[in-house]
Amino acid sequence: MLKLVYKHGSGPCGAIHGGSSPLCGTKSYNWSMLKGFKDFLLRGNVVDLAVAVIVGAAFNSVVTALVKDIITPFIGVFGGEPDFSGWHFTINKSRFMVGDFINQIVSFVIVSSVIYFAIVLPMNKLKAKLEKNKNSAEPVEKTCPECLSSIPTKAKRCKYCTAVLTK
Repeated sequence: MLKLVYKHGSGPCGAIHGGSSPLCGTKSYNWSMLKGFKDFLLRGNVVDLAVAVIVGAAFNSVVTALVKDIITPFIGVFGGEPDFSGWHFTINKSRFMVGDFINQIVSFVIVSSVIYFAIVLPMNKLKAKLEKNKNSAEPVEKTCPECLSSIPTKAKRCKYCTAVLTK
């Protein structure tokens, strides 16, 4: 627990100490909320989220370079212009960067497809497989025919009424 102590006014002793004393004018406060904040930050999913944001930012720069340096010139081969990121039109001295917008759309499509095919699709298949295995598993409990209590399926005798069970 973190303890903050500060001098509140000038008391007769002039010392700063950990306890509260009306004679010397010191006060102490317990900051237990900082412990909760630290626990929140060190929880696994917050750290995982921070790592995901950092990796996502790095991946964004890779995709931007891919679009700018490889895909845009490749598309420009078919359009006659090797770089369409400079395409623009002007209305009343306002410049609209259409080519840059096209680059951003291509980047979005690439990132979305990578996320879908590399993360979402495999996770959906894994979840479906786990659900299939979960539903096909044998039940772990059965009901006693005498007292209607819930007991393990492998039990030979009811633990509540001691009735002998048959399969």
